[in-house]
Amino acid sequence: MHSDLDADEAWERLRASRSNPPARANTGSRRKTYSAALEQAQQLFRAAAVVGPATSPVLAFYGLSQAGRAITAAAWSLKGEDWRLDTHGIKTTGFHLPFPDIEIRTDSPGTQGSFVKVSEVLDSPVWEMDPLRLEDVWDLLPPNLRYPLTIRDRLTPLYTDDVSVGTHEHSLLSVPVCDLPDRVIDAGTREALADFLVSYPAVAQHESYVTTGALARGPEAPPEYTRYQPGGGEIRMNWLMPEGVGTGFDGMATGAERLAHLRTLTRGYARSRYFLPVLGSMKRELHPLMAWWAVLYALSMLSRYQPAVWGTLISVDTSKYAVPIERLLERAINHLPVLIADAITEVST
Repeated sequence: MHSDLDADEAWERLRASRSNPPARANTGSRRKTYSAALEQAQQLFRAAAVVGPATSPVLAFYGLSQAGRAITAAAWSLKGEDWRLDTHGIKTTGFHLPFPDIEIRTDSPGTQGSFVKVSEVLDSPVWEMDPLRLEDVWDLLPPNLRYPLTIRDRLTPLYTDDVSVGTHEHSLLSVPVCDLPDRVIDAGTREALADFLVSYPAVAQHESYVTTGALARGPEAPPEYTRYQPGGGEIRMNWLMPEGVGTGFDGMATGAERLAHLRTLTRGYARSRYFLPVLGSMKRELHPLMAWWAVLYALSMLSRYQPAVWGTLISVDTSKYAVPIERLLERAINHLPVLIADAITEVST
């Protein structure tokens, strides 16, 4: 999996971009907003890195929110004044509920709230009045794989290794699907895997996968998993290439074509690719930056408006959530600058 990311290098990329801002941020008020918003974002993240968890979610969230203004300023898809942001565009309720059950909602598509507009340019869904639980969004973040909030069945990112995709020509896209949960592997059946993949439409589109046993080549052959220690595992899966693709030898798909197809099936998280679940009534998966946004917003609202509750949650002496929250906030400082820089590239090309 990916290692901890270099936030300093990402800030260098972002600072270097300010002398010649990308895409639509190159002139006028969009250019001024791009530079000012990134400066504020960097200062807020620096401040978040030197305070404790009592206040760091507030600073980290507003750092991300300001970076969102730079993202929309640069976005090719936003014309006229559509790049300007006003309200948060996201809200939390249910602070009386257990921490994992806090509810997160968004404003409607087409409105000017920050969450909605940044989601629009990143092709990420909003869910309006159909609430998501904090735990569900928490589980979408790759660094939270080892930090569950409860013992409920989880839908977490499924990592895939794209390094070997481009090394040969082939008629299929073939990659490992990693971090499958024990409950699926322990069941050991095709049905259990299929039921699990209902929440991962891009994986469910597979053509075949590696099987095992005496019936290894038959339609009833069970999946062949590679187990991890201490838990979870992976399986190699194959996808048909889109019709008309295949410019390599004997009509085989080239490595570049297969890599391009994999990118349509996955979301990027810095230097890695993940298959992500589609939650609730959404049409597609959340962009990882927007999952971070939703989680940090909820934590910042707790910190600001429910300080006593927040103080209880982050007490390592009494709260089982304290260490996962601490780890999340540490990763926010390190990962988000990279995701922000990548998002600006994404909306500028």
